[in-house]
Amino acid sequence: MQAVDRVIRARLHSDVVLIRQVAEYIISAGGKRLRPVLTLLSGRALGHGGEQLHELAAMIEFIHTATLLHDDVVDESDLRRGRETANALFGNAASVLVGDFLYTRAFQMMVTTRNMDILAVMAEATNIIAEGEVLQLLNIGNTDVTEDEYLRVIKYKTAKLFEASARVGALSAGASAEQVRAMAEYGMYLGTAFQIIDDVLDYSGDADTIGKSLGDDLAEGKPTLPLIYTMRNGNPEASATVREALEHASRDRFQDVLAAVQSCGALDYARAEAVKVAELAVAALAPIPESDTRQALVELARLSVDRSA
Repeated sequence: MQAVDRVIRARLHSDVVLIRQVAEYIISAGGKRLRPVLTLLSGRALGHGGEQLHELAAMIEFIHTATLLHDDVVDESDLRRGRETANALFGNAASVLVGDFLYTRAFQMMVTTRNMDILAVMAEATNIIAEGEVLQLLNIGNTDVTEDEYLRVIKYKTAKLFEASARVGALSAGASAEQVRAMAEYGMYLGTAFQIIDDVLDYSGDADTIGKSLGDDLAEGKPTLPLIYTMRNGNPEASATVREALEHASRDRFQDVLAAVQSCGALDYARAEAVKVAELAVAALAPIPESDTRQALVELARLSVDRSA
């Protein structure tokens, strides 16, 4: 990861000062770097550990960072990873345009691999991520969203980049078609489990630990799994409380919504679903040879649901 960070710094270079400032600001905020880690582990598990893998991992982080910049503008967020968002500090226009710079720089990096399979994977992934963003936008304030529709959004918006991260690592290693599919499946399940837990933490985490304000999803009118479960399975009062808060996209009734969610076991249900999906990720690794790196992938899947941030 230190090698990946060196690539990130080198590839961030631009003669335009504002691009360097905004990109450096959000990259230096840190974060879990799960997606580039996934690319590294996927490649190494299949016998590849060269410099090209570092480039690909950095490319994945640029795509992810671009989505964060755009997300924060769309969501009008002012806090990420415990700091002001780039749009709060530099303005919406700068955030959107620097996000575009990071997207296009990532594709420049892909081209240098001269691997059409990797280009095809990333072209599809970025297109589906954009579809996921629009699907999420359409669901804002929608109290009739089903669990399947929710899962479709997170598979498009979040899990697709996890899938691409793992697939790219396997492709760079020249893995068999079966192994590439296995890694892609692992990544999709990992990303799904990870996002479900993120949605749980919006109602059960600590603001300082998770790096954002509790109730952000509620304030943005996002019908996440804890809320969907409460609306379907809570008592009439709990269901009505969540519906009203979602329709008005307000944090004002966060404590009432939290009580409603807790009253029907929605958080426990969502966590249990995430654990099931994480175990599917582990099972997907069956075609991957035993190694310390494969074991790290197993542990990553389980850590993705056993966390507080």
